[in-house]
Amino acid sequence: MIEIHEVHKKFGPIEVLKGVSFKVSEGEVVCLIGPSGSGKSTILRCINGLETYEGGDITVLGQRVNNKHKSINDLRRQIGMVFQRFNLSRIAACWKT
Repeated sequence: MIEIHEVHKKFGPIEVLKGVSFKVSEGEVVCLIGPSGSGKSTILRCINGLETYEGGDITVLGQRVNNKHKSINDLRRQIGMVFQRFNLSRIAACWKT
């Protein structure tokens, strides 16, 4: 299970994630769809621990995602990101729950 609760992320003065919340249950398939610059890649990078976030919580398989945590690499072994195009206009994500 993946739980995202009120996640906030800024790049300088620009807030790209403004309280994003959703859950993905075991066996569920979810697509993130939106225009370029809407935060799709950013939330996926946060879920994978590749990007830090300023507020909220991300939990994957009962473990809070924190890229400074010693077990982040164990968590990353169960989460993957696949970029379908070089310009990142379309992305796909998958995770094992």
